Amino acid sequence: MRMFTAPAARTAPAARTAPAARTAPAARTAPAARAAGSGVRRALAALVAALGIAATLAAAPPASAAKPAATLDPPAIDRYVRDYMERTGLPGAVVTVTKGDRVVHTAGYGHSASGRAMTARTPVPVASLSKSMTALAVMRLVEAGRVDLDQPVHRYLPEFTMADRRAGEITVRQLLTQTSGMADSAYPDLRRAQPGTLKEAVAAMREAHLAADPGTRYSYHNPNYFVAARLVEVVGGRPFADFLAAEIFQPLRMTRTTSVDTTDDMPDGARGYVRAYGSVFSRPHPRWFTAGGHGVVTTADDLSRWLIAQNNQGVTADGRRVATARTIDLTHTPPTSPPEGHYAMGWSESTEDGEPREIQHTGQLLTHNSIATLLPDSGIGIAVVTNTGMISGDDAPQISDGLVDLARGESPEVAEPFSMTADWVLAALTLLATGLGVRGVLRARRWARRTAGRPWRRVARLLPYALPLLFLTQLAALFGLLMNRSGTLAQVAYAWPALVIWTAVTALASTAVITARGLAAFRLHRRA
Repeated sequence: MRMFTAPAARTAPAARTAPAARTAPAARTAPAARAAGSGVRRALAALVAALGIAATLAAAPPASAAKPAATLDPPAIDRYVRDYMERTGLPGAVVTVTKGDRVVHTAGYGHSASGRAMTARTPVPVASLSKSMTALAVMRLVEAGRVDLDQPVHRYLPEFTMADRRAGEITVRQLLTQTSGMADSAYPDLRRAQPGTLKEAVAAMREAHLAADPGTRYSYHNPNYFVAARLVEVVGGRPFADFLAAEIFQPLRMTRTTSVDTTDDMPDGARGYVRAYGSVFSRPHPRWFTAGGHGVVTTADDLSRWLIAQNNQGVTADGRRVATARTIDLTHTPPTSPPEGHYAMGWSESTEDGEPREIQHTGQLLTHNSIATLLPDSGIGIAVVTNTGMISGDDAPQISDGLVDLARGESPEVAEPFSMTADWVLAALTLLATGLGVRGVLRARRWARRTAGRPWRRVARLLPYALPLLFLTQLAALFGLLMNRSGTLAQVAYAWPALVIWTAVTALASTAVITARGLAAFRLHRRA
């Protein structure tokens, strides 16, 4: 899924030679899911700045001397990915690179959370990359004349109702471009009980409201694609997974690809890793509903076939057409009428600062992340899936950046995820909070004597200690505001463990100081 942004300008090649210059999250690599919302990476950069480390992250050594032009070939790809894994401790990844109608390289690296070696045939969850496949499934029905993009969804799916009359105006196109008016702010799906089927997912929305009039605002929201997948099921007359298999995967010869309903149905239950303090830790994934929005499980080999068709106007490597050129163009091109933006149909577009056009989508689970990138000018396609979770383990976009550099003849430098720097700052702040908490407890009696007879001063002096408690209780909401997604504190603990640890320790230290000072004041009062 995700949490799923507007692409930003890429860093100048000279500046990119410094790893520190790229540790701050770059919006270019994250146009969607995360996922998702406007400015995931910018929001994280703002949060890092609030912790007082923006200057550290921005610092970069002088640019290195010019290097010979790099080549996007298997040895260069392997060398870069292995260097990245050694530098960052990334446990496992799969990578696919294509050009035109040929496969440049597919490979697996490292190991899965269960310890199995990862190869080009290892099944991996691609999270919100699934949305482009759902969009193509809908477009297959459009090509067949069975669905009109600009007709209301309710016409094809009468069971789709909401506690908002405006929902009757939502069109099929608005679902796919995420301009339906549905949003996490009105219907926080990840904080609700998770359904088991697409029919249940759509039924659960009957009590939901819209956040905006249909067609007036973009908002990344997984339930848009739950509804789209259910429409495919009903109009197509077969289960969504079967429709994808028959109409998309089999024609593309993606024989090891499937769509599942929940994370429990993914390999190893989607178990993967989270990163904290420069290390990675294996974690199970909580049960999420995924069909339509982020439920596809595939392999590097199969992703190569998907990328070739996307970059080749719907034609496979062996010359078979699986979608019309108009369909492919439509899914890649954002709307030109309001609300204008970067999001098309399961893909996002970037054309910043005169750079060649890029078409991308990212995907995030709590334990995996992924990215697919198309470079139409050169016909290159890149897909990366890693078994580290969102935000603190944002490895797939970082690797993809390096491969894009290779594709453009530049020598990529390994750029660590920003959390590998920020976590140590948070660790220092955690130790500082612990030390101040111990000091406050040990000096509670002295504090009580110094403030004796001045109750209002005591209250005023204790009030600031309540702020860490307030911050902890509101952390999930604040994180959701920055990410434009709504989640729980437990989900934030997956996304950025060090942040939650710092917040919790600070809140605990503050509670200890408040309690110790309160008891000391009470005992002093009783003796008086």
